[in-house]
Amino acid sequence: MNRGVSFQIPNEYGNFLWRILQPVEIANYRWQTSGESYFVVEGELDDEELFHDYEIVEGAVFEQQLKTNQYYTIFVELKAFPYGKMVNQVNTYEEFADSDCELVLLIADNSYVSIYCKNKNIIEKLYFNALQHDFEDVQFITDENDTRTSLTV
Repeated sequence: MNRGVSFQIPNEYGNFLWRILQPVEIANYRWQTSGESYFVVEGELDDEELFHDYEIVEGAVFEQQLKTNQYYTIFVELKAFPYGKMVNQVNTYEEFADSDCELVLLIADNSYVSIYCKNKNIIEKLYFNALQHDFEDVQFITDENDTRTSLTV
């Protein structure tokens, strides 16, 4: 069974989170954010962080932020919860499966992306979206090949 998709993005400034999440209705979720990512202003890395750890961001605001800014992602943990559902900590795949969280996006070491999603149609769309953006080493995460022990970076 497909759990999600993994791939590599270029280690450079850009709006890669926006590009990665294009198949997802970002505005339909509340996003729990964490990690280390910085805005890029006039081609230079800024001190201002893109996310604050464990902040909950409304989907429409989050979508606009990802779409209209340039940023540099180092480590990222994003967790999408539908409106009206409980936002809680999700640290393992089992916790994810039992929670209201519908999508987890992780970026490690600037480039290594793993996305877990409960909706099989969205998993396929994320896979083909990654191919369309020429991301590298695109593959499905399955029950058989998933070596991750936690959904954190």
